[in-house]
Amino acid sequence: MKQKLLYLLLSFAFTAQASVPIPASPPVLAPLAVQGQTASMAAQIFTRFHYKATPLDDSMSEKIFDRYLKSIDGGRIFLIQSDIDRFSAYRTRLDDAIVSGNLRAPFEMFNTYEARYFERLSYARKLLAQGFDFSQKEALILDRSKASWAKDEAELNDIWRLRVKNEWLRLKLAGKDDKTIRDTLGKRYDTSLVRAQRVKSEDVFQIFLDAYANAIEPHTDYLGPRESANFGISMKLSLVGIGAVLQERDEYTTIRELTPGGPAQRSDKLKVGDRIVSVGQGVSGQLTDVVGWRLDDVVTQIRGTKDTQVRLEILPADAGPDAKTKVIQLVRDQIRLEQQAAKKSIIPIKEGAITRQIGVIALPTFYLDFEARSRGDANFKSATRDVAKLLEELKKDKVETVLIDLRNNGGGSLSEAIELTGLFIGKGPVVMQRDAQGRIRTESDTIAAPAWNGAVGVLINRGSASASEIFAAAIQDYGRGLVIGEQSFGKGTVQTMLSLDQMARNDKAKFGELKMTVAQFFRINGGTTQLRGVTPDISFPSMIDTTTFGESSYENALPWLQIAPADYRPVGDVKAVVPQLQMRYESRIAKNKDFQYLKEDIAELLVQRKKNTVSLNEAERRKEIDVREARTKARKTQKTVVDENADEDSPNAKDDGLQVGERSLAVELAAEKQRKNAKDILLQEAAHILSDEVDFLKSDAKLAARVAPSR
Repeated sequence: MKQKLLYLLLSFAFTAQASVPIPASPPVLAPLAVQGQTASMAAQIFTRFHYKATPLDDSMSEKIFDRYLKSIDGGRIFLIQSDIDRFSAYRTRLDDAIVSGNLRAPFEMFNTYEARYFERLSYARKLLAQGFDFSQKEALILDRSKASWAKDEAELNDIWRLRVKNEWLRLKLAGKDDKTIRDTLGKRYDTSLVRAQRVKSEDVFQIFLDAYANAIEPHTDYLGPRESANFGISMKLSLVGIGAVLQERDEYTTIRELTPGGPAQRSDKLKVGDRIVSVGQGVSGQLTDVVGWRLDDVVTQIRGTKDTQVRLEILPADAGPDAKTKVIQLVRDQIRLEQQAAKKSIIPIKEGAITRQIGVIALPTFYLDFEARSRGDANFKSATRDVAKLLEELKKDKVETVLIDLRNNGGGSLSEAIELTGLFIGKGPVVMQRDAQGRIRTESDTIAAPAWNGAVGVLINRGSASASEIFAAAIQDYGRGLVIGEQSFGKGTVQTMLSLDQMARNDKAKFGELKMTVAQFFRINGGTTQLRGVTPDISFPSMIDTTTFGESSYENALPWLQIAPADYRPVGDVKAVVPQLQMRYESRIAKNKDFQYLKEDIAELLVQRKKNTVSLNEAERRKEIDVREARTKARKTQKTVVDENADEDSPNAKDDGLQVGERSLAVELAAEKQRKNAKDILLQEAAHILSDEVDFLKSDAKLAARVAPSR
């Protein structure tokens, strides 16, 4: 009750909306000369140096065409068949457009899409005046990506009538009255139109050149100058700025979070919910109004060089749009993105009279500050160095085993994955690479002796990819530890970054970078993780749809291959204990209500995905809600917390009909905090499995001798 009251009180902290005119039509965008040059340069590199070097011909043009269409209207809810027929003239000409640097065709396609986007949102706006009859037996197709294009505007109008009807019904079922629903949806569509108005030619070019890059191979990308800078930030986990997480809300750039120890927090002049009205450079630079700006443009104004000054005009969180603003001055500083850094925790597992301490190291990404390392900075940021420190701390904490949590770790630095493996195996081969010429190179770590000799486990899921798979596969191949969780992503390719500006000898960023696949990596046992990923020793149930997420979901993914294994010697035989662990795991989850509820939710989710429709009949939808609420109530009576912390994608999650940014900031932050603090039943079970392993090894000397690392 107190928490709900807090939400109510805080919800008044941000209700004002900036007055930004609603555009009547989108801007007509045209390619810039530099974009044509960039496309031509990219083609020369892709066709000559890519691991899967593919000629840029009519056949590739067709693939680019289809991928580009999918990028701009993958749901097939904006364009109509006559648009597609008109575009077909470009199906085999996009290769010529790229080579010549004349990008008129892809821009014409995008401008048509933008015009249709405005037509659809304007039509949706008009539908709000008439309301809907929810007693009819109608249904909405949720995913139209494989449906035919609407044959004409009338058919598309009906598709959108059903879409708007569903959005109205969701809000109605959440308890909103008609006026509130009209206001909410009207604002939603207006906001979409305003944001569409801000699209720039560089955005269109980014989408188009990515369509070309991805048509070659899924993990080849183009990064414009701004995207390239953001990629660098993600790798070194640092940037120069004021230390604030920003979010666009009602046309204002809003403070969502203050980084501990950053200039913004240290100043004590900014708080969550404050809105940035204008930005000025230096002590006396002119303040530039940024209301209605794109978030990335505002961020560019705020970031800068270390020890320089930036001035922000602030509208306080609890003030109306006409309230008095204040100007604050901050000195930019180096900001460490600690949320993405390795972190430790300890999970106590009680089995009878014994309580075991299970150390956990969560690693969201394999980061490495290349620049700091190359200039000789002794304190350069590195995932391996951070994990090594945490292992020493866990030793002092007297944990009996360590779990490396790589869930949703999409990769990062290959060298960090190799060195991190060395912390557990000592020096030895970790991964093999094969380049486009078929040359094979074995990569070994440089760590002479392991930093951790005890039992170890690796927790993965479908979001664990690339470097995560290298680490998990090596731990598995060496027999060093248990791999627990879901089948991993299946990305077995190596990318390198090529700076087009360096090649052109530019002093300033102009062309951007190419992230290009140059090799395929292989496990030391000779198999690749490509397509198949890493198979866990003990598998957990999953809500992920592997047909839409993972390497195997890409139609142009590289094939699975096998080469001769590396020269290595396993240090243990963990598989010897897997059958016993599996039996105890299955016995435990059979009695675990949380796990059984998870399986029920997965089964229901699979049914919903296969159905791919949602009823627009109010009585039917209310009946579905009643069933879910009854199930939730029954679960709560059995003292489980799963449904109380249900993820938004869970079949049992309550639907308030709102989208991201439409709830008050206080409510969003509270929900985010609740999700972070929610019971992680998969992590708990992984800890139980490792505790079981320790139990078996301590009670069976022969088994321990077989499983334990030998060096």
